[in-house]
Amino acid sequence: MKSQSVVTDLRRKVFAEVARVAYQSNDVSSDLEEIPFLITPDEEPKYRESIYRERQIASERVRLAMGLSLRPANKPVHITSGVDKSTIAEKYYEPPLMQVIPSACDKCPDNEFYVSDQCRNCVAHSCIKACPKGAISIVNGRSYIDQSKCIKCGKCKSACPYDAIAHHKRPCSSACGVKAITSDEYGRAHIDNETCVACGQCMSACPFGAIADKSQIFQLIQAIKKGDEVVAAIAPAVVGQFGENVTFGQFKSALLALGFKDVYEVAVGADVGCIAEAHHYVNEVTTGNLPFLFTSCCPAWAVLVKKQFPDLASKVSQELTPMVATARSIKVKRPEARVVFIGPCAAKKLEASRRTVRSYVDFVITFEELAGMFEAKNINISEMEDLPVKLQATGAGRGYACSGGVASAIEKCIQEYYPGTQVKIQHAEGLAECKKMLFLAKSGKLDGYMIEGMGCPGGCVAGVGTIIPPERAKAAVGQIVKASERSIPSKEMEDLAEKLTSME
Repeated sequence: MKSQSVVTDLRRKVFAEVARVAYQSNDVSSDLEEIPFLITPDEEPKYRESIYRERQIASERVRLAMGLSLRPANKPVHITSGVDKSTIAEKYYEPPLMQVIPSACDKCPDNEFYVSDQCRNCVAHSCIKACPKGAISIVNGRSYIDQSKCIKCGKCKSACPYDAIAHHKRPCSSACGVKAITSDEYGRAHIDNETCVACGQCMSACPFGAIADKSQIFQLIQAIKKGDEVVAAIAPAVVGQFGENVTFGQFKSALLALGFKDVYEVAVGADVGCIAEAHHYVNEVTTGNLPFLFTSCCPAWAVLVKKQFPDLASKVSQELTPMVATARSIKVKRPEARVVFIGPCAAKKLEASRRTVRSYVDFVITFEELAGMFEAKNINISEMEDLPVKLQATGAGRGYACSGGVASAIEKCIQEYYPGTQVKIQHAEGLAECKKMLFLAKSGKLDGYMIEGMGCPGGCVAGVGTIIPPERAKAAVGQIVKASERSIPSKEMEDLAEKLTSME
C-alpha cells in the first residue's frame, strides 16, 4: 500500500506498533516504552539532526496514539505516564484533539518574503522601485529584504522579472481556514483550541509531521479482546482506500479478521439524512419559515458556524448526520453493540465526543489508523476471502463523500418527492471558502438556498485520515456512485428516518 509521504509512513508505523502492543502485549508499559526504538533503531538519524530528537518525537506520537496528551517539556514524565487509565475500552481521548508536538515543529517562517539565489542583480532593480517602504537594498551583489521594514505587501515579488523572490508561508497556518494557528513564544506553531474546529488540514499540511490528533485504536482493541460486540460503520469514502481492486467482500473479511463482528455502510445513514433534509428544505425554506438551510453532515463546518457565526447556528440542519443515523440504526438492531465509525475525518472524533452522540458512537478511527491495525495483524486485504456482501446504500448516500455530493443528493430527492419544486443550491469546500459563503448568507444574498459546507477541500475524500490522494479517492467514489443499483433512496425509508430522528 503506497503512502503519500514519509510523514504518513512514520505515523503508520506508530499506529501499527501501538496496535501490535494492544493485541499481543503482556507488559503494556514496557512495550510502549520500546516503540520509539523500533521506529528509530539505528545509531544514525534518518530525518532529524539526532536520533534522540527522532525518538523524542516518536515518544509523543505514541502518547497521542494512546489518546493521551503530550508530556510537559520541563518535567521528567515517562511515555507511559497515565497509560493505566487509558488501557480500558471505555476510555476516550483527553481533549484537546489536535496538538502540536513541540520537538517536531521546525518553527517555519510565517508570511515572509526572501530573495533567493535566482537574483541576478539586474540593472532595472524593479524590486527596489516597487517597495513602498524602502526595505530592499543591494547587499553582496544581490537584493536583500530588511524584515524589520517589510510590510509583506508582495509588490517586490510581483515586480521581479526572474521570480527570484519567494513568499514563505507556514504550511499549517496557510492550510487553516479558521486562522486558529499562531506562534508561541519560541516561534513554534500554536493551536488556539477555542477557534480550532478539528478539521485536521494543518496536520496534513505540516511537512515535519509536527501536528497530530489523538487516537482510540488501543481502546478499541481492548474492547475487541474483551469480547464486546464491536461492529464497524464504514464511511463511503472508503472506496479505493485500501487498493483499487479490493472488494467490499474482502474489506469485510479483513475487518472480521481484526475482531469486528459485523460491518455496516454509513452511506445508508446518509440516505436517511438525505430524505429528512429534502423534506426540511421544502417545508421550511420554500415556505419562507427559514431563509436558508445549512447541511450538518460535516462536523468541522457545523462547528465553524456555531463558533464564528452563532447568530446563524439555528440554520444548521438538526437532522442526524450519516454517522449518527447509522449508529442509531445499528443500536436499534443490536442494543449491546459497540459502534466504531471508520472514515477519513478527524473532526468526527470531536463530534462523537458530544454527550448526545457518545451513547451511539463508541469509537472513531481513521482509515490511516485502521491501516495500522491491519499491519499489526499482518493482514493483506487483497488476499482476503471475498465474502458475499449485500450493499443497501444508494448512489446519493455514497456521493456524500465528495464536495457538492450532499446538496446534489438532497436536490435529487426533492425533485423525486416534490416534482417541479425549484431548488437553489450553493456549496463551498475548505473552511476559508465556507466562511466567505457564511458572510454571503448573513448578508441575505443566499436566501432560499440549501447550503452545503465541507471543511476539507474536495470533501470527505480529502480528510486528514485518508490513505490515497483526494483526486484518486474522488474518482473511486464517482465510480461506485454510478455503479449503485439505485440513485436515490425510496420514500419507503422515511419511516426509518422518522424513527431514528425521534430516538432519545
